Amino acid sequence: MRILLLSAYEASSHKAWANSLMNGLGEHDWTYLALPPRHFAWRIRGNAMSFAFDKVFKPSIEQAYDLVIATSMTDCVGLKAFCPNLQSIPWLLYFHENQFAYPASDKQQGLVEMQMVTLYSALAANQCVFNSHFNKHSFFEGARRLLKKLPDYVSPDWLSNIEGNAHVVPVPIDIDWKNRGERSRTNLFQNNSPLRLVWNARWEFDKGPERLLAILQALQSRGVDFEIAILGEQFRTIPKAFEVIQHRFASCIRQFGFAPSRDEYLGFLATSDIVLSTALHEFQGLAVLEAVALGCVPVLPARQVYPELFGPAYLYDSHLNDIAKEATAAVDRIVLLVNEETTAPQVNEYQRATVLKHYRALIENINTL
Repeated sequence: MRILLLSAYEASSHKAWANSLMNGLGEHDWTYLALPPRHFAWRIRGNAMSFAFDKVFKPSIEQAYDLVIATSMTDCVGLKAFCPNLQSIPWLLYFHENQFAYPASDKQQGLVEMQMVTLYSALAANQCVFNSHFNKHSFFEGARRLLKKLPDYVSPDWLSNIEGNAHVVPVPIDIDWKNRGERSRTNLFQNNSPLRLVWNARWEFDKGPERLLAILQALQSRGVDFEIAILGEQFRTIPKAFEVIQHRFASCIRQFGFAPSRDEYLGFLATSDIVLSTALHEFQGLAVLEAVALGCVPVLPARQVYPELFGPAYLYDSHLNDIAKEATAAVDRIVLLVNEETTAPQVNEYQRATVLKHYRALIENINTL
């Protein structure tokens, strides 16, 4: 099967997902086109024009295909209008995230416009696939809420068939690592060694950097001896909380910023004891799953996708309106896990070989919809 794979905003996890599909399902002939992860609002609204008319993409777009797999930021309706060759073949729309569940931001502009593009794409696709049940639920709940606000000639019932046919298939963990569980656990279980933490998220407001700062301050106040690797993708604008963290906790930081290579990144995960999240926005938690796959114990807020991934033993109470109270809850959870010598849970169902079976079945059955 000739498959056109489109990523309208190629964030790191989106790129990893695309590579997993192409490398793992080599029986298909893949053409991969992607736009860089910048100018977020423009990407959502303008990607159809970029793909259809830019001389870099136009020759590939105009080829014959049997299937289009596109990320949910892709404007399916616009591309079908501009590219007649893409109109009569099936489309599978993959949701890494959705525009209905983002936390509010002062910099947020044109949210309804972005929501409508995604909604149109969902209505135009043959199959919608989500990376988590939380993502699926929040999309359909938010889309129905939006439709109810519109003045006339709309019905939330339009979404019933789409929701009924939707699937949940995660981005797979793509790690070939032999040492899970074999490294020394002395840091976690012996009081004379510093606790090794890792925080591996995008450096943006929706990942809760102010909450990370509050947790580190609370750990210090409680006399917990710790080291931390603060990893993750950085962009042009970096929240000021990171500057404060770098200054106040310089002696505790063993890595500050994007790891130089994938292997070094995995090395930081494999030599850490606890993976910490403070996210206000998380639709799957791939970075956390990677860390857990390499033996880290997760300490996560009880919100977003996290209760779907792990039991309450690994979750701290969420207090969206009280950062200090949430930080106390996180430190309480860390201390409890250390005292109980809790080990990392299994995440085998997210491993590449297991997940790719589901993608293969979706592709094989797409023409029956």
